[in-house]
Amino acid sequence: MEIRAENCEPIAEILVKANEVSDEALIGQVCAGDEAAFERLFNRHKVRVSRLAYRFFARREQVEEVVQEAFTRAYFSLPEFRGGHEFSFAAWISRIAVRACYDELRRQRRRAESNLSDLSEDESAYLSRRLRDNPLGGSVEERIISRDLAGKLLARLAPEDRMVLTLLNLKDQSIAEVSALTGWSIGKVKMRALRARNSLRRVVGRYV
Repeated sequence: MEIRAENCEPIAEILVKANEVSDEALIGQVCAGDEAAFERLFNRHKVRVSRLAYRFFARREQVEEVVQEAFTRAYFSLPEFRGGHEFSFAAWISRIAVRACYDELRRQRRRAESNLSDLSEDESAYLSRRLRDNPLGGSVEERIISRDLAGKLLARLAPEDRMVLTLLNLKDQSIAEVSALTGWSIGKVKMRALRARNSLRRVVGRYV
């Protein structure tokens, strides 16, 4: 069979991937005392964890703190990782990252860093105008197009409510995917999502 030049690059990429050390093999090396192997795991998955953290936090330093916390937890929990076809390291570290985000949301809540007074007059007027033009009845969170404004409104919710709305609604995750990320049952995700939407409506309703 003739191999054309335009096919060489994809074939090369396939060969590189075939020769890559698997996550499971790297985990085994880490557990055997090879810390350099964990650095390879970190470099392989840090973008995934960072993107997940950016769903919850706008400031870079917060995201970096969550990423560091997630991988620190993963490092000390590696002996508990079971892996297998149904639960990859990518899924495992994502779940740990979600938990780290949740814990940070709880810390923020206790410190009361955000409240309704954070909304400027322009933001309040914008929100009021949007709600007048689009009466309640649909999905409120889909009408909030400003990320900063959405963050300030979501900050008024309980950490569990904010987490489920951020994962489920704002990024179009399925209920099953949110269940896998949070460790909650599908029934709990549905219940919490309904409660969160109602809570968000009450917050937004103050500007109608």
